[in-house]
Amino acid sequence: MDQAKGSQKASVTPYEEVLDALSSLITKRSRADPSIKGDRFDLLFDYIKILDLEEPISKLKIIHVAGTKGKGSTCTFTEAILRNCGFHTGLFTSPHLIDIRERFRLDGVDICEEKFLAYFWWCFDRLKENTNDDVPMPTFFRFITLLAFKIFTAEQVDVAILEVGLGGRFDSTNVVQAPIVCGISSLGYDHMEILGNTIGEIAGEKAGIFKHGVPAFTVSQPDEAMRVLEEKASQLDVHLQVVPPLDANLLNGIKLGLEGEHQYLNAGLAVALCSTWLQRTGHLEVANLQQNSSLPEQFIKGLATASLQGRAQIVPDQHIDIERSGDLVFYLDGAHSPESMEVCARWFSLAIKEDSQQQTLNYQPQDDTRSSNKLIQRDSGGRSWKNSTQILLFNCMSVRDPQILLPRLLKTCASHGVHFKKALLVPNISVYHKVGSHALSSTDSQVDLSWQFTIQRVWETLVQGNKGVDAQSMDAVCEEVKDDTELCVKNCANSAVFSSLPIAIKWLRDYVQQNQSIRFQVLVTGSIHLVGDVLKLAKK
Repeated sequence: MDQAKGSQKASVTPYEEVLDALSSLITKRSRADPSIKGDRFDLLFDYIKILDLEEPISKLKIIHVAGTKGKGSTCTFTEAILRNCGFHTGLFTSPHLIDIRERFRLDGVDICEEKFLAYFWWCFDRLKENTNDDVPMPTFFRFITLLAFKIFTAEQVDVAILEVGLGGRFDSTNVVQAPIVCGISSLGYDHMEILGNTIGEIAGEKAGIFKHGVPAFTVSQPDEAMRVLEEKASQLDVHLQVVPPLDANLLNGIKLGLEGEHQYLNAGLAVALCSTWLQRTGHLEVANLQQNSSLPEQFIKGLATASLQGRAQIVPDQHIDIERSGDLVFYLDGAHSPESMEVCARWFSLAIKEDSQQQTLNYQPQDDTRSSNKLIQRDSGGRSWKNSTQILLFNCMSVRDPQILLPRLLKTCASHGVHFKKALLVPNISVYHKVGSHALSSTDSQVDLSWQFTIQRVWETLVQGNKGVDAQSMDAVCEEVKDDTELCVKNCANSAVFSSLPIAIKWLRDYVQQNQSIRFQVLVTGSIHLVGDVLKLAKK
């Protein structure tokens, strides 16, 4: 028996041990629950003392960024620019999609496993030894923030770029007392159960990262939000400037590394943050920007090479035969707020049309026949033309409202002539209280799908309503349709609920095999965790 236990323990890798230890820090209670003892913000300063990080953190030259939408993209652009200017960079972002090490980047690369393990246990062991009932172990996000500070101070980065996890005022990154510059990306409605129900309340939480006399930048905001930001800035003697979207002409014909028109807004903010950081840290040789002609070469290279998984990302399914790899393509975007859903829908619509136009360039039809309702494409091998069909793969957290998210998605796509044949609704496979690929939920048929059925009803009502079905007929809106594959839990005319993501992916792959004249373009959105789960499966 002891031998069996020993062999079981031996099969756990050092990295998996770390992931298990991290999982022990994840509270299963809501982030909005005020009764969680570890939620006291002042505890963070106790942890910093335990880890002897007070002085090292004070020496970091930090760029701190909050916001509802675009803060991750802004941080990614900012890091890429300063790295191309020759600086040793540290970037802390969240969440991760596949591997926790994505959250800690040194010089644009995820921290290596060896360093991650060493820094992790250095922090974890010291905290375990020195915490007690009054000062309990930090919760998951607080711990990884402390770990980021340890990594960046030990690695002696020239600049640390910190993306706020949630809100700003009480976010664990906000232990920073004297950043070089702060940024607020676009604000919108998200995490209202924690941050407040009005855009003004949300802006107040985000402005919590402002520090006395430290310059700050933001983008154009709703009037109420801008008033609050300006008021908070005035109270702290913060010089707050509004940055316009980056003028594409300044890039000398080069495209941004991150897709979508909205990225020019984030790029403009990143340029302002970088130029101010350079000026305030005495690097005037790079900081002298002439906005009326073009950006410095290092800035352009940074903006052009920035990359961020799960945001406007296009991934062909690796499981499909390589000769037919274009037959199932995932369009991934972690949009989960009403505003970002519109941006995502616009990106998807334009991306599939651009793809179609590229395919058309090398093809001369034999006659003038045109299809008015379907996008016609040639497969990647150039052998034949295919009808393309759009599928939605969706989930969202239960604190979000599908009755707000889905109409934005549908309307924006429809305005570009894009209509989904089917919506596939799934629970996420990543379990929220575990970290790592070994912590995936089972495909147990007992999984609670009540939320997916709720989303399905919303979707069917929207689609049927758009088709002119009157309200009295809505009772039959979710009438089941026979599914010969027997993979769906509930199949309706315009949607299907699956008990797990792997089963939904299997259904898609089988469907592709059975319909070889069709190219399937699958938009994956609603949850950044769903996007991460699909990335894991699509690359298998």
